[in-house]
This record gives sequence, structure tokens and C-alpha cells, in this order.
Amino acid sequence: MPRNNWSSPLTTECPGSYCGGVRPEVPVPAGMNAVLSLLHYVMASSATTQTNITTDQLALLALKSQIISDPSHFLDESWSPATSVCHWVGVTCGSHHQRVKSLNLSNVALTSRIPREFGNLTFLVYLDLESNNFEGNLPQEMALLRRLKFLDLSFNNFRGAIPSWFGFLHQLQVINIRNNSFTGSIPSSFSNMSTLETLNLNFNSIDRQIQKVIASLINLRELRLRGNKLIGSIPLSLSNASRLETLDISFNSLQGNIPEGIGNLHNMKLLVIQANQLTGSIPFTIFNISRIEVIAFTGNSLSGNLPNGLCWSTIVALLLSTIVAHISTIVDDEDICDFVFSTSVAAFIYEGKTFEVQIWL
Repeated sequence: MPRNNWSSPLTTECPGSYCGGVRPEVPVPAGMNAVLSLLHYVMASSATTQTNITTDQLALLALKSQIISDPSHFLDESWSPATSVCHWVGVTCGSHHQRVKSLNLSNVALTSRIPREFGNLTFLVYLDLESNNFEGNLPQEMALLRRLKFLDLSFNNFRGAIPSWFGFLHQLQVINIRNNSFTGSIPSSFSNMSTLETLNLNFNSIDRQIQKVIASLINLRELRLRGNKLIGSIPLSLSNASRLETLDISFNSLQGNIPEGIGNLHNMKLLVIQANQLTGSIPFTIFNISRIEVIAFTGNSLSGNLPNGLCWSTIVALLLSTIVAHISTIVDDEDICDFVFSTSVAAFIYEGKTFEVQIWL
């Protein structure tokens, strides 16, 4: 897809200590049964199945067999059974286990699907397939990549619901699946991913409300949901994601007010909520965030004035739709403020006099 310029299985039997009384039924979320069955199979067979570098080679050859187009012949010569898989282009093996730990096939215009065998790359830590033409759904077998820390599938043609099995990859730190065609909502299983730091879902077709599960991601620093079909209001629980540094939920259909609690996100540097249907005033608490550098609210129906003292804050860019900024403070004659406003004119009060300043966009 083209880049955008703006930039343990459950059983029906009663095991062990539960047999003495009534065991309450545990509801299984929709779509999880298949994943649980898959994990049960793996747990049952792992004691008898010995994997090695040959397993990794077969998994990558299965991927190669799915390739429909490789215009640069990136894999034609390199990915050969006659050569050690650790010497294949894009592949890095670990020095200790000599298993595939990294696969980088970014920006090579491959057209392909990911085969089920891909789940056998169980030592994989880093996976980058950015900017290709991969398509279809992600196979459930990828839930077996339990060592995975970095996942970049951005700028492809993947589709289907955001996989709930992401929540089984407990070591994931980065998920970037922007510019695909994923649908639905952020699965509740994401609450298991305590190590997740970056979640980039920009430019997909997510069409539900922002899920409260976001607040449980205690290490989340970057959340990007730009260009989806999000509805409802900005949840109050979002203010509990205390380590957030970047929040971009622009170009959706969010309504209501901006919660006051957003001002409690003391690590926030970039706050972008452009092109929604938000109303009301901007909470002054946002301007009290000591590390904030960029605030962008254009394309909403916000109203009100700005607080005093902004010229001495850390803000370097301020984009506010339909707001005339009245900043009552002593400012430097030669450099009034390094702000950028969405309006064409901003009014400043300086030494008791109000004057207009043309603003660049």
C-alpha cells in the first residue's frame, strides 16, 4: 500500500483439585478456540519433536514457495538448499543455538503470503517485512513465535481481524502493522503483553471504540491509531497509560470532549488528535505536561482560550483549529513565539497592546 505523507488450553473435564466442587465455566472469547487448540497441540508434541536448523530452512523455503513475484530476484539465488540458511540474504542466526533469530525482507517488493510453516521459526526474535506486497491473513501458527520482540509488517496488504494470538507473544516490544487492511478492534488478549512499548496501527480499517485494554499496557510509550474508523469517545482509562510519550489518534470519527485526565500523562511529548469530531474546550492540564513538544488538534470543533506562559514552555509546535490564541505574557521582541497555529492569524497581547501576527502553516 502507498505511504501516507503525514507522517493452557481449556477442557471439558474436571482436572485435579477442581473435582471436589463445582467449577465455574470460563467464557472463551470469540476466535480464541482455534488458537488454544493450536497451543495445546504444540505443548503435547514439543516433548517428542526435535527442531534444528533444518526446521528453519524448511520454514523459509515454504515462504519462498509462496512468492508470486520477486522483481529484484532478491531470493532466487541466495535462498538455496545448497547453502547454509545462516548465509541466506536477510537471515541472521544466533551465535549460540545457530537458529534463525532475525529475518529482514523489507523494501524488496515481494508479493507473497505467509505459510503455516512460518510458525516453526521458534527462535525468531526480529521480523521485518515492511514495504512489500504480502497479502491474506496472518497464519495462527505465528502464535508459536514466543521469542519474538520486534514485528514490522507495515505497508503490505494483510487483512482480517487483528490477531488475538498477538497476546500470546509475551516478549513483544514493537508491533508495527500500519498501512494494511486489518479490521475489528484491539483484542483484549493484548493485556498480556506487559513488555509492549510501541503499537502502530495507523491506516487500517479498525472500526470500533478505543479499547480500555490500552491502559493495561504498562510499558507502552507510543500509540498510533491514525487513519482508521474509530468511533465513540476518548476513554478516560487512556490516562492510566502513564508512560505514553506519543499518542496519535487523528483522522478517525471520535466524538465528545478531550478528557482532563490526558493531562496526567506526564511523559507525553507528542499529542495529535486532528480531524475528528471533538467538541468542548482543551483541558488546561495538557499545557502543564512538562515534556510536551507538539500539540495538534486541527479539524475538530474545539473552543476556548490558551493559558498564559506558553512562550516559556517546551512546546515547539501548536496546531489548534479555529482558535485565536491570546497569550498574555512578556515575550521577546524579535522572537515572539516559535509556535505554529492552524489559524492564519493569531492575536497576542504584549505590553498591554493586542496585535495580530501572520502565522505560517
